[in-house]
Amino acid sequence: MKKKIKLGIIGLSEGNGHPYSWSAIFNGYNEEEMAKCPFPGIPEYLSKQNYPEDFLGELAEVTHIWTQDISVSNSVARAAKIEYVVKKMEDMIGHVDAILLSRDDAENHVEMAQPFLEAGLPIFIDKPFALSLSEANYMLSIQKDDFQIFTCSSLRFAEELLLTADDKLKLGEIKYVEASVMKYWQTYAVHLIEPIIFNTQNRGEVKDVHSIRLGDIQQTLISWENLSAYLKITGNNSCPLEFKYFGENGNFIVKQFKDSYRCFRASLKAFIHQVNQKQNCIKREETLEIVSILEWGKI
Repeated sequence: MKKKIKLGIIGLSEGNGHPYSWSAIFNGYNEEEMAKCPFPGIPEYLSKQNYPEDFLGELAEVTHIWTQDISVSNSVARAAKIEYVVKKMEDMIGHVDAILLSRDDAENHVEMAQPFLEAGLPIFIDKPFALSLSEANYMLSIQKDDFQIFTCSSLRFAEELLLTADDKLKLGEIKYVEASVMKYWQTYAVHLIEPIIFNTQNRGEVKDVHSIRLGDIQQTLISWENLSAYLKITGNNSCPLEFKYFGENGNFIVKQFKDSYRCFRASLKAFIHQVNQKQNCIKREETLEIVSILEWGKI
């Protein structure tokens, strides 16, 4: 039986509750303290899970935490049963086996990931990995081992978004995709791009990315050799997180995102698998393709 991996979690970004949710998925949680979490959706979906079978405590434990705000670190530690709150993120080195970088503002990823990459620690870098190929390639270049970095949109692992064998038979070759999500290109477009790439293995190379913006709403058309996709990112305007796949057989299929907990759990489990197996779970060329689209589509 493999030893339980010790994890450190680092970072905090505005509007992102991952320090609370990711830690609780491993450690379980204190119900009273988690109720104080400023993201009410997190205690709500945690309360719907069965403990311990729906959690990942048999695989790993979050033992250390650092965020930019010591009061937030203490709050997360109480809520998610984390033993050690450190004053500097580098203080974790030598005490943990791997790192969860839970900030989703990619402009901070190089600075925060670098000391851990240079120390040889595996690291889960929250989406988006980077907003430029130069930063993505730099982080990959300073790994001590090729499997150190794990990064993705958790929606890659959302079962409700996967095209089944029956779906693919109904569609035939996929020719066009429409997808929508709230928030902004820099942080949430990856949630559309990654599932499309995962579901369309015959798309070919990216040929063009063209974006326009009207107020909060960004619209982007991505053209591959064998596929085109229209993405709508709606800012604060409400819309479903949804995909419509159109196939050569004249049919279309709609997939709508529903379960945050299950996809978070699945992505974290994949990271632990990568740490144990010392092999990448996600093709590097797919990660770099996503980054290139994000860079190309920025306006």
